Amino acid sequence: MNDFNTVRIDRDGPVAVVTLNRPDSLNSFNGELRREFLAAAQAVNADPAIRVVVLTGEGRAFCAGADLSEGLSPDDGGGHATEAMLNDEYKPAVLAITQSRKPWIAAVNGAAAGIGSAYALACDLSVMGEGAYLYQAFVAIGLVPDGGATWHLARTLGPLRAFDMMTSGEKIPAARCVELGLANRVVADDALVDSAVTWARELAGKAPLALEYIKKSLAFAMENDLPSVIANEASLQHSCVDSDDAKEGVMAFLEKRQASWSGR
Repeated sequence: MNDFNTVRIDRDGPVAVVTLNRPDSLNSFNGELRREFLAAAQAVNADPAIRVVVLTGEGRAFCAGADLSEGLSPDDGGGHATEAMLNDEYKPAVLAITQSRKPWIAAVNGAAAGIGSAYALACDLSVMGEGAYLYQAFVAIGLVPDGGATWHLARTLGPLRAFDMMTSGEKIPAARCVELGLANRVVADDALVDSAVTWARELAGKAPLALEYIKKSLAFAMENDLPSVIANEASLQHSCVDSDDAKEGVMAFLEKRQASWSGR
């Protein structure tokens, strides 16, 4: 599972830590990293022994965005090539996070800029180092946010604040990200990954089906009206009630012991 040049996967029991590993380029996305991240995400998502995934960056940054040394000129394919890249490479990678059956936690170190911020925002939970920040850098080079950043920012901040963040080019520090609902926690920079893994292990000790269906339910609630959401919750609850995990959970509660979850 670790045959990559630009991504590293480390296991800590039921937790996988996926690390963007181009530190000399501040983990900016080149073609190799785009391809390898998608393959790594698919691998950890498919591994039944992994219940929670942590995403972070090696070195001084989470991700500085796209590697502009690859070029955006007409000689490089221009807009057609960029559109294809976003649809064919970035989109499936972001969806591998949002559509995963498992929780993903962003452990944001340093800059999460451009497309890097989109990967961080796609995660279900976020812990940031004290020196970390989110940065919508696109307008400074005449571009628009991509990778689903507008979707996440509009729903988290509302359109007024989202537009301001995307057009001002302001670097949003970690503490402010928590205030705005863009992150859950701030920790010391040198404790970032350990804190994220500890949180992930706590989640991994909970019923996998419940975590999966909570993630599904939230995604459905973002796009549907209240009657539809209540009906969807009822359907998911039906599946939970009939699961082995629910039976085990009730029995463990009655017997005053730790539940042993199977994910079925």
